[in-house]
Amino acid sequence: MTNVDNKVMSRAALNRALLARQMLLSRHAAGVVAAVEATAGLQAQEPRPPFIGLWSRLLGFRRDDLLAALRERHVVRATLLRGTQHLVSAADYAAWRGLMQPMLTAAFFGLGDRTRHIDPLPIAAVARPFMSLPRTFTDLRAHLVQAFPDEADDRAMGHAVRCHLPLVTAPDDGPWGIANDPLYVAAEEWLERPVDLQGDLQGLVRRYLAAFGPATAADMQAWCGLKGLKPVLESMAAELVVLRDEKGRALWDLPDAPRPPPETPAPVRYVPAFDNLILAHADRTRIVDEAWRPRIVSKNLQVAATFLVDGFVAGIWKTVRKAKLATLTLEPFLPLATAHEAALREEGEALLRFLEPDAPAVEVKVVPPSS
Repeated sequence: MTNVDNKVMSRAALNRALLARQMLLSRHAAGVVAAVEATAGLQAQEPRPPFIGLWSRLLGFRRDDLLAALRERHVVRATLLRGTQHLVSAADYAAWRGLMQPMLTAAFFGLGDRTRHIDPLPIAAVARPFMSLPRTFTDLRAHLVQAFPDEADDRAMGHAVRCHLPLVTAPDDGPWGIANDPLYVAAEEWLERPVDLQGDLQGLVRRYLAAFGPATAADMQAWCGLKGLKPVLESMAAELVVLRDEKGRALWDLPDAPRPPPETPAPVRYVPAFDNLILAHADRTRIVDEAWRPRIVSKNLQVAATFLVDGFVAGIWKTVRKAKLATLTLEPFLPLATAHEAALREEGEALLRFLEPDAPAVEVKVVPPSS
């Protein structure tokens, strides 16, 4: 039996629910592993964003906290949700990787003519013993060319391995733990545990709703890249609650998940590039106005770093280091209130000191909104 709640969740109410679950209404006194699990993973296409994401969410977060979790194998970086690089706990990776296989296989064959003629499983089988030690993909592709001399596209073969062999990044000793040409290793070797090849879809639903609900099936599918999740939600009707948004759409949620009042204060926050706060819903209006979406997501699917004012995306930001000066530039979409600009400057200076601890000087610039 479905637990139907007639309460309508306004856009502001959905926003506060999301911020509360993503640890952005206030900084939390939590460890790295707990935070990575609470947020259901952090996008990690580039090295720095997960560090910024945790800095904005945790009290007293230090760069070494995440580096230690990576090197001690409590947290891993791997191809996972939407076929992109994510940081997740070791336990979540082992539990979720098998669930992602249909999506990863579809992504591989979705490359069209480059992959249509390739059988990825023999390639992955040849790669498995080679990747029992940390290797770069440059090394892997050279190995595959020797094993499959009649296959001309070494990058397609490398992609076959990425999509069909569970691999994690072996962190290095650099400042962000990931080199430009990272080392990868077979997940079972690194984690010293098997990867669940079946997985628990209901468990994945619970984790998504805990981190991003209330939400539709389409929202969850946008987050993970899987299809056909509505029947899974419906099979869990007895343990979930169904709310409504202002358009009358059904929103699934965990009964006891936080749903703060919409008037709950929300501090300014810096959100890194590619953060799932921006990407985890099909309808992103609970965090960003549709008018600003083209300013955030480029045509080649780059996702800009953003900042929040009163809980919603209010602009984009970037940093530059030149000699002794580290600069953070804010590009607001609309003029900022004096109090909000002051708070963003204070928070921005703290972020620069985190990112560039050896910079003698830091500066926050605000660019006037374009007309």
